[in-house]
Amino acid sequence: MSKAEKTKAFIVEKAAPVFNKKGYAGTSIADIVDATGLTKGSIYGNFENKDELAVASFHFNVHKLQRYFLNEIRLQSTAKGKLMVYPRLYTGQFNEIFTSGGCPILNTATEADDTHPVLRMYVQMALNFWQEKLARIIENGISTGEFKAKDIDPKKTALGIIASIEGAVMISKISGDRQNFSDIMASVKIVIDALD
Repeated sequence: MSKAEKTKAFIVEKAAPVFNKKGYAGTSIADIVDATGLTKGSIYGNFENKDELAVASFHFNVHKLQRYFLNEIRLQSTAKGKLMVYPRLYTGQFNEIFTSGGCPILNTATEADDTHPVLRMYVQMALNFWQEKLARIIENGISTGEFKAKDIDPKKTALGIIASIEGAVMISKISGDRQNFSDIMASVKIVIDALD
């Protein structure tokens, strides 16, 4: 990695949590300068504009989240075990999720849906990837006979799991009540258990 690539990666690593907490509109270049300790010129010497840095930061945050879950999913031998990774890890990492500003997909989706078409497109891609990953796990569970529930629609079930998880994050952040989060994660586990 060249010095320029290292500097760019450093800026993204430091800017990503700021964008996740403050959002695109709420994050100023001064915030990025504070987070990185670099000058405004150094930042703009590596990124054409705030949009480019915001997109790179979103990718950084989402890939970090995806790696975290995929590493744990790989350790599971059953489809049910793979699906249960989500409520288990989200519940186990509750404090970290909330101190880091919440889920980057949810945060960016709520801000970019009407205001930032490029970020909106990347949020949609992240959601599609997540839904496809969950649907494949469910399809594998059906094909191996692990999941026997009648009329399982893998894509709809995956979408329901995602909506419940993202809803749990949003409701818990707004209410400040961890019990809401735990209750919704318990309902996600019930949905997964019902696939048997």
